[in-house]
Amino acid sequence: MIQLSLIGIGTGNPDHVTLAAINALNHADLILLPRKGDAKSDLIDLRRLLCRKLLSEKSSAEIVEFDLPARREDHQYLEAVADWHTRIAEIWGELIQQHLPDGGRVGLMIWGDPSLYDSSLRIASRLSDKGKAVQVKVVPGITSLQVLTAEHCIPLNTIAEPVHITTGRRLRENGWPTQTSAMAVMLDSGGAFQTLPQDNIYIWWGAYLGMDKQCLINGPLKAVGQEIMTRRDRLKAEHGWIMDTYLMKIVAD
Repeated sequence: MIQLSLIGIGTGNPDHVTLAAINALNHADLILLPRKGDAKSDLIDLRRLLCRKLLSEKSSAEIVEFDLPARREDHQYLEAVADWHTRIAEIWGELIQQHLPDGGRVGLMIWGDPSLYDSSLRIASRLSDKGKAVQVKVVPGITSLQVLTAEHCIPLNTIAEPVHITTGRRLRENGWPTQTSAMAVMLDSGGAFQTLPQDNIYIWWGAYLGMDKQCLINGPLKAVGQEIMTRRDRLKAEHGWIMDTYLMKIVAD
């Protein structure tokens, strides 16, 4: 039997990792670390840092790095994602079989939380579909939305009002949802908010949340939208990658 722990590590800041996550890492027999290429080497470096800082001397975990396959661009989006997940699951399965042929505990560190705009649970389900005996455990982590609101010192919602959480892709396709006064956007390839009417919207934006290169901008969308795009482009060029999240609310005139 394989016990697969999907361990939410928040933004990669060691101070944001919960005691439950630390405990799960220290009880793992195998920890898998994905590499996403040279442009995103910061991400594997942060995972390595967490292993050095959080694993105790008593830990016997074997740490194994692997190259994450790229998502195909010659398919429709959902088809490409399904194919991508299948290939990742195959790599997980091969590494688990190679390093734990008789079973054991596997740990995977997941940015943010495994339940919010992350595919690790869907990938893990493919292992069971292949006939492997896998028990999945989720260790919740701090999400980028929590760090965003904490760093801006704001509540996510207004009193008695809902919050719509979506992706940049969906915002571009569907616009602002009806009967919603607040919207949080994740996984934006860049500037989906530019498709919105600029009046009466306030934005709180953050990139590299929780990291030492964190950047925050807030203000009326009409006033700061271009500043966000300019800063975003510069940061991406400087670091080779970017992760950003933002919250927008409709405000009174």
